[in-house]
Amino acid sequence: MCGRFALSKTSDALAQLFEAVPANDLPDSPNYNICPTTQIHVIYRENDQRHLVPMRWGFIPRWYKTPTDGPLLINARAETIAEKPAFREACRQRRCLIPADGFYEWFRPEGGEKLPWYIRPAEEGPMVFAGIWQDWEQGGERLSSCAIVTTGATGRMAALHHRIPVILQAEHWGKWLGEEGHGAALLMRPVPDESLQFHRVGKAVNSNRATGPELIEEIDT
Repeated sequence: MCGRFALSKTSDALAQLFEAVPANDLPDSPNYNICPTTQIHVIYRENDQRHLVPMRWGFIPRWYKTPTDGPLLINARAETIAEKPAFREACRQRRCLIPADGFYEWFRPEGGEKLPWYIRPAEEGPMVFAGIWQDWEQGGERLSSCAIVTTGATGRMAALHHRIPVILQAEHWGKWLGEEGHGAALLMRPVPDESLQFHRVGKAVNSNRATGPELIEEIDT
């Protein structure tokens, strides 16, 4: 599962990195504590062009009468995404990239309290989640929303949590966006254990009001 993540790159830097046309109303960045239901940076493809746009993190099925009419769908399971009525059309037609520096996961030691960990790439570079998106409209209200695709965790990550975001390497961005034909389904697998680094961070990240870079600093355990 992914319930919080960090992003330090500016909108201009992201537009350059993904060769995307930026929208004018992108969310503030850096933000080291991005939470569900907020607007996040998303890259999608339309009319043979990549676009960098804001979307609500929390996928809204078309049949919801309001954005809060049902469960908050921040993640979509890779194993069932092609079958679930909420996600199956978006999985085929509306895939997107969600950039990050890393994400947080909470682990509860036996007999203890939940403690936050920060997971980031082992090498320099962005962490890019596979996502799906769609537009929702009811009663004159219109929103674009998205969800992060997750899969079963392996190795060290599985010791923290049984789910992990689907993380796409740069050579696979185009395939996920539908620029290179079929085969996107083969990308929905966990990354190798050695491609990630883990460290404990302070409990300040538990507050959704905290946004600063100190949130990702490693603490002694």
